[in-house]
Amino acid sequence: MLEPKKIFVPVNGSATDARTVSLACQMAKRRKGRVYAVYVIGVPRNLPLDADLTTERSAADSILDGAEHVAAEWDQEIQTEILQARDVGAAIVEEAIESGSDLIVIGLPYRKAYGEFDAGTTVPYVLRNAPCEVWVCREQMAIS
Repeated sequence: MLEPKKIFVPVNGSATDARTVSLACQMAKRRKGRVYAVYVIGVPRNLPLDADLTTERSAADSILDGAEHVAAEWDQEIQTEILQARDVGAAIVEEAIESGSDLIVIGLPYRKAYGEFDAGTTVPYVLRNAPCEVWVCREQMAIS
Protein backbone atom coordinates (compact mmCIF):
# COMPACT_ATOMS: atom_id res chain seq x y z
CA MET A 1 0.00 0.00 0.00
CA LEU A 2 1.16 3.51 -0.81
CA GLU A 3 2.72 5.28 2.19
CA PRO A 4 3.22 8.84 0.94
CA LYS A 5 5.10 11.19 3.23
CA LYS A 6 5.01 14.21 0.92
CA ILE A 7 1.94 14.84 -1.20
CA PHE A 8 2.16 17.38 -3.99
CA VAL A 9 -1.03 19.17 -5.06
CA PRO A 10 -0.96 21.56 -8.03
CA VAL A 11 -3.87 24.01 -7.81
CA ASN A 12 -5.16 26.34 -10.50
CA GLY A 13 -8.41 27.86 -9.29
CA SER A 14 -10.67 25.22 -10.81
CA ALA A 15 -13.58 23.52 -9.11
CA THR A 16 -11.37 20.48 -8.42
CA ASP A 17 -8.94 22.33 -6.11
CA ALA A 18 -10.90 21.87 -2.89
CA ARG A 19 -11.39 18.15 -3.57
CA THR A 20 -7.74 17.48 -4.43
CA VAL A 21 -6.44 19.41 -1.41
CA SER A 22 -8.96 17.65 0.82
CA LEU A 23 -7.96 14.24 -0.54
CA ALA A 24 -4.27 15.03 -0.03
CA CYS A 25 -4.92 16.22 3.53
CA GLN A 26 -6.87 13.06 4.38
CA MET A 27 -4.05 10.88 3.06
CA ALA A 28 -1.36 12.95 4.82
CA LYS A 29 -3.24 12.85 8.12
CA ARG A 30 -3.50 9.04 7.99
CA ARG A 31 0.16 8.60 7.08
CA LYS A 32 1.63 11.48 9.12
CA GLY A 33 2.68 13.06 5.85
CA ARG A 34 2.95 16.60 4.55
CA VAL A 35 0.99 18.44 1.88
CA TYR A 36 2.64 20.80 -0.55
CA ALA A 37 0.33 22.93 -2.76
CA VAL A 38 1.72 24.86 -5.71
CA TYR A 39 0.23 27.31 -8.15
CA VAL A 40 2.16 27.63 -11.42
CA ILE A 41 1.83 30.86 -13.38
CA GLY A 42 2.33 30.16 -17.06
CA VAL A 43 4.57 32.94 -18.39
CA PRO A 44 4.07 33.84 -22.06
CA ARG A 45 7.16 33.50 -24.24
CA ASN A 46 7.12 37.20 -25.08
CA LEU A 47 7.89 38.03 -21.43
CA PRO A 48 10.97 37.24 -19.35
CA LEU A 49 10.51 34.23 -17.07
CA ASP A 50 10.90 36.43 -13.98
CA ALA A 51 8.41 39.07 -15.21
CA ASP A 52 6.46 40.92 -12.52
CA LEU A 53 2.97 39.47 -13.03
CA THR A 54 1.18 41.27 -10.22
CA THR A 55 -2.37 40.37 -11.27
CA GLU A 56 -1.53 36.69 -11.72
CA ARG A 57 0.35 36.58 -8.38
CA SER A 58 -2.64 38.14 -6.62
CA ALA A 59 -4.95 35.50 -8.11
CA ALA A 60 -2.47 32.76 -7.14
CA ASP A 61 -2.32 34.06 -3.55
CA SER A 62 -6.10 33.91 -3.34
CA ILE A 63 -6.20 30.36 -4.70
CA LEU A 64 -3.49 29.21 -2.29
CA ASP A 65 -5.38 30.88 0.58
CA GLY A 66 -8.29 28.63 -0.39
CA ALA A 67 -6.01 25.58 -0.22
CA GLU A 68 -4.83 26.66 3.24
CA HIS A 69 -8.46 27.02 4.34
CA VAL A 70 -9.27 23.47 3.18
CA ALA A 71 -6.16 22.14 4.96
CA ALA A 72 -7.21 23.95 8.16
CA GLU A 73 -10.56 22.13 8.03
CA TRP A 74 -8.56 18.88 8.21
CA ASP A 75 -6.25 20.30 10.88
CA GLN A 76 -3.39 19.61 8.46
CA GLU A 77 -0.36 21.79 7.86
CA ILE A 78 0.20 22.76 4.26
CA GLN A 79 3.13 24.40 2.54
CA THR A 80 2.26 26.63 -0.43
CA GLU A 81 4.30 28.20 -3.18
CA ILE A 82 3.87 30.18 -6.38
CA LEU A 83 6.07 29.30 -9.35
CA GLN A 84 6.50 30.97 -12.71
CA ALA A 85 7.27 28.76 -15.69
CA ARG A 86 6.85 28.51 -19.45
CA ASP A 87 5.18 25.10 -19.26
CA VAL A 88 2.88 24.27 -16.34
CA GLY A 89 3.13 20.49 -16.71
CA ALA A 90 6.93 20.50 -16.79
CA ALA A 91 7.04 22.81 -13.76
CA ILE A 92 4.76 20.47 -11.80
CA VAL A 93 6.91 17.43 -12.57
CA GLU A 94 10.19 19.26 -11.85
CA GLU A 95 8.91 20.65 -8.55
CA ALA A 96 7.54 17.25 -7.48
CA ILE A 97 10.98 15.76 -8.14
CA GLU A 98 12.85 18.57 -6.35
CA SER A 99 10.54 18.43 -3.34
CA GLY A 100 10.87 14.65 -3.04
CA SER A 101 7.13 14.11 -3.38
CA ASP A 102 5.81 10.54 -3.18
CA LEU A 103 2.41 11.33 -4.68
CA ILE A 104 0.87 13.97 -6.93
CA VAL A 105 -2.87 14.59 -6.55
CA ILE A 106 -4.03 16.65 -9.51
CA GLY A 107 -7.47 17.88 -10.50
CA LEU A 108 -8.94 17.61 -13.97
CA PRO A 109 -11.92 19.79 -14.83
CA TYR A 110 -14.51 18.12 -17.05
CA ARG A 111 -14.56 19.95 -20.34
CA LYS A 112 -15.30 19.15 -23.93
CA ALA A 113 -13.63 20.27 -27.13
CA TYR A 114 -15.35 19.51 -30.41
CA GLY A 115 -17.90 17.35 -28.59
CA GLU A 116 -15.31 15.07 -26.98
CA PHE A 117 -13.86 14.99 -23.46
CA ASP A 118 -10.62 17.01 -23.42
CA ALA A 119 -7.94 16.38 -20.77
CA GLY A 120 -5.90 19.36 -21.94
CA THR A 121 -2.09 19.22 -21.96
CA THR A 122 -1.02 19.52 -18.31
CA VAL A 123 -2.49 16.34 -16.81
CA PRO A 124 -1.35 14.07 -19.68
CA TYR A 125 2.16 15.56 -19.39
CA VAL A 126 2.24 14.89 -15.65
CA LEU A 127 0.96 11.33 -16.15
CA ARG A 128 3.66 10.62 -18.76
CA ASN A 129 6.58 12.20 -16.90
CA ALA A 130 6.07 12.10 -13.13
CA PRO A 131 8.38 9.59 -11.41
CA CYS A 132 5.96 9.14 -8.51
CA GLU A 133 2.39 7.91 -8.27
CA VAL A 134 -0.23 10.30 -9.70
CA TRP A 135 -3.87 10.42 -8.68
CA VAL A 136 -6.20 12.30 -11.03
CA CYS A 137 -9.41 13.66 -9.57
CA ARG A 138 -11.72 14.43 -12.49
CA GLU A 139 -14.59 16.84 -11.96
CA GLN A 140 -18.09 15.41 -12.22
CA MET A 141 -19.66 15.59 -15.68
CA ALA A 142 -22.45 18.14 -15.92
CA ILE A 143 -25.63 16.43 -17.08
CA SER A 144 -27.72 18.63 -19.33
